[in-house]
Amino acid sequence: MTSLQPVTRIAIPVGDPNGIGPEISLKTAIALRHDARVQLTLFGPQAVIETTAHQLGVDEALSQLRCVFTPAMPFGMHRPGVVCATAGEATIAAATEAIHATERGDFDAVVAAPHHETAVHRAGIAFSGYPSLVAAATGQPEDSVFMMLVGGDLRIVHVTLHESVQTALARITPGRIERAVHAGVRALHRLGIAQPHIGLFGINPHAGENGLFGQEDEHISRPAAALLRAQGLHVDDPQGADTLLAARVHDLYVAMFHDQGHIPIKLLYPQQASALSIGAEVVLSSVGHGSAMDIAGQGIANPAAMIRTVRLLAALPSESQA
Repeated sequence: MTSLQPVTRIAIPVGDPNGIGPEISLKTAIALRHDARVQLTLFGPQAVIETTAHQLGVDEALSQLRCVFTPAMPFGMHRPGVVCATAGEATIAAATEAIHATERGDFDAVVAAPHHETAVHRAGIAFSGYPSLVAAATGQPEDSVFMMLVGGDLRIVHVTLHESVQTALARITPGRIERAVHAGVRALHRLGIAQPHIGLFGINPHAGENGLFGQEDEHISRPAAALLRAQGLHVDDPQGADTLLAARVHDLYVAMFHDQGHIPIKLLYPQQASALSIGAEVVLSSVGHGSAMDIAGQGIANPAAMIRTVRLLAALPSESQA
């Protein structure tokens, strides 16, 4: 995350083969194939990519795309809309190969299509989202990689993610908040924001109201803010998430729990957000929506979020600016 140079070579693992991932990956690669500023390479099972291209009527365009074929799914297991272990295993195989290729320097970033967590867990693979996969694939501690959602000018990094509130609360410490903020700041540097103004969401409503609603903010989030300010960062004391979001004066917000960050992004930017895994040397982003099993295989999936994500990481103008 240290380079300020525009990303040009992007690996695209196609996500869950039985979801909309292969479709939106193909549509994205085709939409941007003539843009000399970005080079896209699809990662996924050959049969899945070729079958999807045939269903979309883009066989000729596929021949012009770069592809890395990862371990194939057994015959008959590519069944759009079906949640199964084989699809989960194929998802992780493609994403892991793309991450390793990027770690070797073959690519500048990974833009991963949506996964399906149930499918991955049915495959017996420990997985709590792409941040944990990036950490595992690059040999970093899991708690060093975080998710940052980006929608328009709203950016929210998450201290905890896919776990129960009780488990998440037990893991929120001043040190973990500090690591999340530093990962977010490095990501914003990459996006061209040199000195971000950072707002912390409180752990409790009203950030505890000076201990009236619990002592967690007094013992955890406030000390974290003080520590970060001592390190030279522009970080305000924690406030209620509703108050901070209503003001919208910060470049980066820090959510303590999954829903604190996901709800505002998905409310304001439905099907449009990017989900960056930050804190590792490998830059990975997915999209802010799921695998949409209910419309998989129908050819109607919208690739707009993936195209925006590619443009974000490649430092390209948005569609409205292009």
